[in-house]
Amino acid sequence: MKTALADAVALLVFVAIGVLTHGASFGAFLRDLALFEAAWFALWRLPLPLRWLLGITAAVALRAAFVGHFSVAFWLVALAFGAAFVAVGRTAVRWRRSS
Repeated sequence: MKTALADAVALLVFVAIGVLTHGASFGAFLRDLALFEAAWFALWRLPLPLRWLLGITAAVALRAAFVGHFSVAFWLVALAFGAAFVAVGRTAVRWRRSS
């Protein structure tokens, strides 16, 4: 359960940073957050590497359908930073459990 919360927060931070960095609207924040969280948790039973690849890819593809264009650069950034934020969140959970 704590891992799921860490993942949810990691994706929220990723989306928030992206929205703030690019000056997007609150509506864009809500849309992107919903897409990333839904794609991630829809694949919860998959092994983490597969969930990461398919979940992030699905979220980026769905986002592209909403905004009208697909960006390979955004997909690669989402894969990289999505993995980094999830890794940091899960590491924090493990560290907290061990202390």
